[in-house]
Amino acid sequence: MRDGVSASRAWLPKCGSAKSATEVYGSWGTILEFLLERFPYIPEDILRDRLERGDIVAPDGKPHSADSPYQPETFLFYYREIPDEPVIPFKEKILFQDEHIIVVDKPHFLPVSPTGRYVKESLLSRLKAQFQLEDISPVHRLDRETAGVVLFTREKSARGAYQKMFQDRKVNKSYEAIALCSDRAFPLNYKSRMVKAEPFFLMKEEAGEPNSETLIDVIESKDGLSRYLLKPVSGKQHQLRVHMMALGCPLLNDPFYPELLPCKGEDYSKPLQLLAKRIEFVDPVTGALRCFESEQSLMAI
Repeated sequence: MRDGVSASRAWLPKCGSAKSATEVYGSWGTILEFLLERFPYIPEDILRDRLERGDIVAPDGKPHSADSPYQPETFLFYYREIPDEPVIPFKEKILFQDEHIIVVDKPHFLPVSPTGRYVKESLLSRLKAQFQLEDISPVHRLDRETAGVVLFTREKSARGAYQKMFQDRKVNKSYEAIALCSDRAFPLNYKSRMVKAEPFFLMKEEAGEPNSETLIDVIESKDGLSRYLLKPVSGKQHQLRVHMMALGCPLLNDPFYPELLPCKGEDYSKPLQLLAKRIEFVDPVTGALRCFESEQSLMAI
C-alpha cells in the first residue's frame, strides 16, 4: 500500500493461448514488451521510468526491470498513477469506529472508491492512509456526487456479514433531497424497472416487473422547491435520482438527470442536492442497534 492506494495487478497469460474465440495472445520476451501491449495508452518512456523506479513488481515483491524475462501464468503488481489528479477540497468526518467498522460522513464530489481520474482522492484511499489498514473496504455504494453516511469494514473477516445485511435489506436508509415541488399526494411509494442506459454510467426505466422501490415524502416546501425524505427499499444505481426525475422532480444540480450535461470541470458551489442522512441497523457482529446520522445539511429553502 502506498499513500492509501493498494496495488493493482495484471495477469500474465501464456503466450499464444486463446484470448477469445477468434484471437490469441501474442508472444512477449520481456516484461516491457508485455506492458507496451497491455497498456498501449501509456508512453514507453513512462513505463520504463516506472520500471526503473521499482514500481512494478513480481508476486514476491521483487521489482521488475525493462528486460526482466516474461514469466507467464503469474501476476505482476503495480500502482496506478494519475497525472494531475484533482484534489477534492472537502474533508470527510469519522462518525464512529470500533474493531469491526468505520462510519464516515462523506462530502460531496469525493468518490467512495478509486475510479477514473480519482485514485488517492477517494474516500477509501484517504481512510487506508489515515488508519494504515489495507483491508478497509466499503460495504455499500454512494455516488461521488452524493454526500452522507458510508459504512466501511476494517477487516476481511467481517466484510461478508455487513454486506449480507445490505443485500437482505436489513438496513433502514434515509436520504434528504431538494427538488421542484410536485402536486402529487405524499407520502407515496414509487416502484419501477430500472436498467442500464447509454452512456454506461447512466440508468433508465423501462416497462416490466419493478426491481426498484422508494418511499417518498415531503418535509417542507417553499418558493417552488421542496425538501424530500427518500427511503430506498432497494438499492439500484442512481435509484433516487431516476425515481425523482420520473416524478417530474429531478434533483437540484444533478449533472446526469434529466439531461447529461457536458463536463466543464467541477463547480463546487453547486453540489447535487442529495444527502444520505441516516442509516440504522442491528450490527450483525455485535448485535447492537446502530444508528448513524450525517452532520451535513443541504441548501436552505
